[in-house]
Amino acid sequence: MFGKIDKLDLMILDIISKDARIPLSEVAERCGVSRAVVHQRVGKLTEKKAIMGSGYHVNPQMIGYSTCTYVGINLEKGSMYNDVVECLREIPEVVECHFTTGNYTMLIKLYAYDNAHLMDLLNNKIQQIHGVTSTETLISLNQSIMRQLPIIFPKEE
Repeated sequence: MFGKIDKLDLMILDIISKDARIPLSEVAERCGVSRAVVHQRVGKLTEKKAIMGSGYHVNPQMIGYSTCTYVGINLEKGSMYNDVVECLREIPEVVECHFTTGNYTMLIKLYAYDNAHLMDLLNNKIQQIHGVTSTETLISLNQSIMRQLPIIFPKEE
């Protein structure tokens, strides 16, 4: 069910997903193993991409980005997705990009300082990318939920 992730890995993921700054010695104590074991497991979980990133989440509003926006993008051909993604990587305000089903070929999340900055990003950067045929913009008025997924432990048999 979880590939090569065992119950100890799940315990470690559960603990560190709730507090990324927790000392590994405390994780080890809670799991009943040595700090070295936890350190090794965290390294392997990172290699497997079960752990993605680490560090602090910066509040975009605190550094001047007052507008959070989702942009649905339609492409001339779905096969252009990878090329368009490479162009979007060059726009630092784009923080997420997804290949989607439904009304859009892709959906991106970006932050802008204000509406003028957003309009510049849309008109002069995103809509100028070869293959982009149309965009639809949805401005987030408020983020009410931001959390990690819960860690689910397999049932004992």
